[in-house]
Amino acid sequence: VQLVESGGGLAQPGGSLRLSCAASGFTFTSYTMAWARQVPGKGLEWVSGIRSDHRTIYTDSVKGRFTISRDNAKNTVDLQMGSLKVEDTAVYYCATAPLRYGSDWYTRLPSMDIGFWGQGTQVTVSS
Repeated sequence: VQLVESGGGLAQPGGSLRLSCAASGFTFTSYTMAWARQVPGKGLEWVSGIRSDHRTIYTDSVKGRFTISRDNAKNTVDLQMGSLKVEDTAVYYCATAPLRYGSDWYTRLPSMDIGFWGQGTQVTVSS
């Protein structure tokens, strides 16, 4: 199993970045895919998720600014981030939503011990 993120980097406040995740080694359409993030010294936080039928969910702090999408033919999931804020600075991870929690997975704290995770990509928002 592999989840490989790309697209992180430095952006100015108000700017945009697009993160991409390429998945392999598992049945992609069987999983809700998600993005999580972690600020140094703090815990992981779910940012957004997308079901195989493309239904999406976002944490309140990114609603209206971030857009998640997936391509089930290419086994990819993207996160388009706009109107970036300094507080969006974090390491962003692509992951499978934990199957054991069903449709309420986003109410649980993320854990790298559950599901499949990428290696993470740094996003820094700074002027």
